[in-house]
Order: sequence, then C-alpha cells, then structure tokens
Amino acid sequence: MTLTRRWASRNVLALGFTSLLTDISSEMITAALPIYLIYYLRLSPLEFGLVDGLYQGVTALVRVAGGALGDRAGRYKEVAVVGYAVSAVCKLGLLAVGGVWTGIAGVVLVDRLGKGLRTAPRDALISLSVPRSRLATAFGTHRALDAVGALLGPVVTFGILALAPNGFDAVFVASFCFAVLGVGVIVLFAENRAGAVEKAALHPLTLLSSGGLLRDGFGRLVGLASLLALLTISDGFLYLALQRRGAVTVGVLPLLYVGTALVTLALNIPLGRLADRWGRERVFLAGYIGLAGAYLVVLSPGLAWPGAVASLVLLGGYYAATDGVLAALASAQLPSAVRGSGLALLATATGLARLGSSVGFGALWTWWGLEVTVLVYLAGLTGAIVLAVLTLRPPRSRRDVGPALA
Repeated sequence: MTLTRRWASRNVLALGFTSLLTDISSEMITAALPIYLIYYLRLSPLEFGLVDGLYQGVTALVRVAGGALGDRAGRYKEVAVVGYAVSAVCKLGLLAVGGVWTGIAGVVLVDRLGKGLRTAPRDALISLSVPRSRLATAFGTHRALDAVGALLGPVVTFGILALAPNGFDAVFVASFCFAVLGVGVIVLFAENRAGAVEKAALHPLTLLSSGGLLRDGFGRLVGLASLLALLTISDGFLYLALQRRGAVTVGVLPLLYVGTALVTLALNIPLGRLADRWGRERVFLAGYIGLAGAYLVVLSPGLAWPGAVASLVLLGGYYAATDGVLAALASAQLPSAVRGSGLALLATATGLARLGSSVGFGALWTWWGLEVTVLVYLAGLTGAIVLAVLTLRPPRSRRDVGPALA
C-alpha cells in the first residue's frame, strides 16, 4: 500500500508541503516577535498581548469570506493561493515599518487576513480529497508536514540571531523567501477536486445563510471549541511565562517553538489515526487535558529546564490532538457543498476567542501579575473541559464527506 493510499492523497501532500514552507516563514516571525517586542522594543505585556492577539485571532475577520468564496465557485485552490500570496508580501512589510510597533501591528493584521482567507478553502480541499474513514488521518498528515515547518522556522530564526544579534531585518527577508516558495508549490502541484466543484455549484451558500450551519451537533461543537480557545494561553505568553519563572533564558526562547513542533510532528499522524479508530471526541478532549497539565507545570515551584521540557511535551501533544482532529470533527458533520463555509465559521469563532484570550491574558498579567493570571486561566480551562465532557457527543448521523481516493 502506497503512502498516499494509506495516509492521505497526493493533493493532501501537496497542500502539506505548501504549509510546511509557509510555516517556516510564519514561525520565523512568531519566534522572533516575543524577543523583538518585549526585549528589543520594550513593550508592556498588554501591548504585546494586543499584537499577539492580532496574530492569533484576526484571521477570523475573513475566514467566512474565504470559505464562502471557495464554496460558491468551487475554486478552493485559487482562493487559498491569494491568501498565501498576501501573507508572503507582508513579510517585506515588516522591513518597511521598522521599529514602530503600531506599524508592526498593522502588517500583522494584513498578514493574518491572508491566513484567514486561505485556511478554510485549504481545509475544505483536504477533506474533499479523502473518504470519511480517513479524515483525521489526512488532517494529521497535513498537520505533521505543517509541524515540520513550525520546527524549522524557529531554528532558522535562532541561527540568524545567533550569528547577528538584533538582526531582525535578516529574519524578515528570509521569511519572505520561504513564503514565496510555499506559494509556488500550491500553484504548481495542488488541484481542485472535480467532484467538489460540481457539488459546490449546485448548492451555493451566502454569508448571510451560512449561520444556518450552526444547528444541532455542529453548533454545539463550535460553541465548545470557542470556549476552550478563549481559555487557551498563546504560545508566546506561555514561553514568556517559562522564562519569567526561571526555566529558560531569553536567548533560547526561539528554541521552545522547536521543542513544541518536534512533539507535534511526532504525534500528529499517530493521534490522527487513533482519533479515527478510538473516537475523535475523546482524543480532542485529551489534548486539552494535556494543555491544562502544561499550565500546572508553569505554576509549579522551583521551575527549571526539566519543567520547561515537560511543558513543551504537553503543549505539543495538545496541538497534535486538537488541531487536525477538530477539523475532522467538523468535516464529518458538514455536507461537501458547504464544507469551506462551515470550517470557516468554526475557525472564525475560535479565532476571535484566541484574540480575546491574548488581550485578556496581557491585561491580567499587567494588572494582577503572571502567577495569578495563569491560575485564572487554569481554573477556567478546567471548567470548560468538564463542560465539554458532559456535552460533546458524536453526531447521530454521518454525512458523506467526499470522494474516495483516486
């Protein structure tokens, strides 16, 4: 049995390599931002929270538009290409604004709008490229390739800054180059699925009517995922918390992203296959239990590098158990003709929640201190997990979610 028959399709692999290169680009910026903004530009936690919130959640502003455009025309690839291209250009924009943090926030805004535009059409194309029985496996394969990029991006940033301290301009230029390569891969190797185009043309969905998707099990899934996202501490804040608690030094902050990506890469496909066999809901909730464990590690007394390692392992496991699995859960409940719009609605809700989480965490850290803020988020996340365990149930019926592998 070939790799594409066992785990995914060629289309999934093409989109995975696009994400790999794009994630090298975006994670280079992600790894540089905490150092650049907190220690180089001297922003407060609240100001960093505003920028980080934009980076985490502003994609929600256009995700529904991206999904609806893909569904109406059946041209998922073309909509995704535009989103990837916008983000690539924004890497050069970081050079243009220099050290003005409001300018950086503006560039981050546009960059994340590009991400929001591409995400739902790309995920819809993935879901339409495999049969229902391998949805979580396909998303896990894509996220594994994505995690390779998330691993390599911080390594490149660390290497550049090690050779040229404060060489942030070089980081931005290198990030742009990787983004351009990612655009090239999707243009040359990804393709729209023929069946998806026909079904989408028969059942176009408007932005206004897309709210009708939030019925029954899918609406419950969106609500629970949003609540959990609202109580999720962003990676940047979690790594800053480890540094402030004495687990690591400032210089190795970019490498924390590498550690998380390594664990995510190792677990993405195994947990995706486990979710398809054991239950997607169970694996999804187990991931959030692991995230709560990471919060506990941050709060533990006498925190040192073993604690940082434990936190990274739990955080990586959380990503592997939730990101692709959530997309698979949603895809299994959505008809193929409105797959992009449904995934966009889910991403919009969780993206806005993540934006609120980052701004709220930065504000509480500024007013109450780090330890109290982490404790508040831990208590809230624990309650949300209990609620999810009580209410999240597999859907009673499963719709056909796409053609069999070619």
